[in-house]
Amino acid sequence: MIDTDATDRAILAALQADATLSAGQIGRKVGLSQPACWRRIKRLTDAGVLGGYRIALDLERVGFGVTVFLGIKLAAKGRTSISDFERAISAIPEVQSVHHVLGLYDYRLRVVARDLGDFERVLRRRIMTIQGVGDIESNVLLSEERLPGPLGHDLA
Repeated sequence: MIDTDATDRAILAALQADATLSAGQIGRKVGLSQPACWRRIKRLTDAGVLGGYRIALDLERVGFGVTVFLGIKLAAKGRTSISDFERAISAIPEVQSVHHVLGLYDYRLRVVARDLGDFERVLRRRIMTIQGVGDIESNVLLSEERLPGPLGHDLA
């Protein structure tokens, strides 16, 4: 864990809101010069606080109109290699995230598809054929609200 101050948290909040901002733009927002801001961003990156920059796609606009959350319970615990399951499920492009969790299901997945027919194909031909998959629960996403994240917008 790295010690952060209010300025570091403001920099993180600004990057969380828009990762395309330059160090100069962020510096102006938080009251630092461009070089001072760049040094802080580099320190946060070197410490592993910043692990990469990603683009948030509007999946519906690029043809993926259905998002489904799956709960997967592995069959016959002990007989199924968790690493083999995770490797196989992660190789499916439509699977956007894989979470190993405690509770009723062993895994929670976020799966995207073009439509319900496409989701059914992914489910039947790819997910259900993986060795060790037992019970599956599907929840179709109706709407989603984007939250600002743990740092919020009040720090920027």
